[in-house]
Amino acid sequence: MSVEPAQIQVIVLGAGVIGLTVAHVLSKNARYKIEVVARDLPQDLDSQAFASPWAGANWSPMGAYDERIYKWEKTTFDKFWDLIPTKLAVASTSRVCYDEGTDLDGLWYKPLVRDFRILKENELPAGQKAGVGFQTVSVWPDAYLPWLSSELTARGVEFVRKRVVTFGEAAALAGPGGVLINATGLGARSLIGLEDQDVYPIRGQTIVIDNPKVHEFICTELTSADDGNATYIIPRPSPTGITTILGGKYQKDNWDTSFSATDAQGILERCAALAPAIKDPETRVLRHNVGLRPARRGGPRVEAEHVEVPLKSALLTESEETLGGQKGSVLVVHAYGFGPAGYQQSWGAAQEVGELVGVHINPNNA
Repeated sequence: MSVEPAQIQVIVLGAGVIGLTVAHVLSKNARYKIEVVARDLPQDLDSQAFASPWAGANWSPMGAYDERIYKWEKTTFDKFWDLIPTKLAVASTSRVCYDEGTDLDGLWYKPLVRDFRILKENELPAGQKAGVGFQTVSVWPDAYLPWLSSELTARGVEFVRKRVVTFGEAAALAGPGGVLINATGLGARSLIGLEDQDVYPIRGQTIVIDNPKVHEFICTELTSADDGNATYIIPRPSPTGITTILGGKYQKDNWDTSFSATDAQGILERCAALAPAIKDPETRVLRHNVGLRPARRGGPRVEAEHVEVPLKSALLTESEETLGGQKGSVLVVHAYGFGPAGYQQSWGAAQEVGELVGVHINPNNA
């Protein structure tokens, strides 16, 4: 008679888009008993303490080619594209503007998107010198995060609202033989015992509008953003059809989550230069958003390590109950530091996390 393998406790620390997507990938394996543990949960869509509710949440070209990140983004783009019939995602035509002389036909993301083409001069926004067009895809966090949450609940994943202060406390929740997914975003900097000083915020500010004439993704190339600006227009699904997010700010190492009227005015002016219909009287401004993108110098951290519990900190006296009474090894898989690309890398990164868990739990199958 065969014996069913024992369930493995999996703690996903963090309930942003990365944590939820990792939990979704892992929940396909009935062997994992999964809990999502976080201070802020998917229903906390007004919380500025995590980035996911405030994201643009589309696929945008960012940075140079990287083989690993390309794989993450291709996986995610295809997943979002497949969600279009459900109305959780929407496809949109795009115009991305570049400096004159850019090798447009050699752009690294040409095979990733749909219907890529080089724009003719009369298709460019006023004042722009060169650009490409393609079909991209976006989701709306207010619907997408609750959808992920409901999917997980239906699969038996439990949600626990809890503020976890130390790395040792987090590892103890998983316990010996368990798995901890560290999807803490900016929290990886302040989690005592981890304290990743490469983690830093990128402040963003955006405006959500409703205008039936502004339903195209348009942006200028995001380079160093030394001036703290990033200009983009992103159409997204909404209960009324389509709304559009205008951005934005890209201010590195800025922890300020307060609204700036000066920034808002600058966003409107820069976006209207790309899409003049924004200044039409029929444009309705629905809301202003400010959030902090959880970035990391050196790029996202997606890797595995084993830690021994109890894991004590010299900086905090913790009770035996907090640290757990048992001794042993916990598998930790880190998944944080995605900056502005959390949504567009989420499914690919989560798939890699799932592979890392599988390899370390079943090393003989590697």
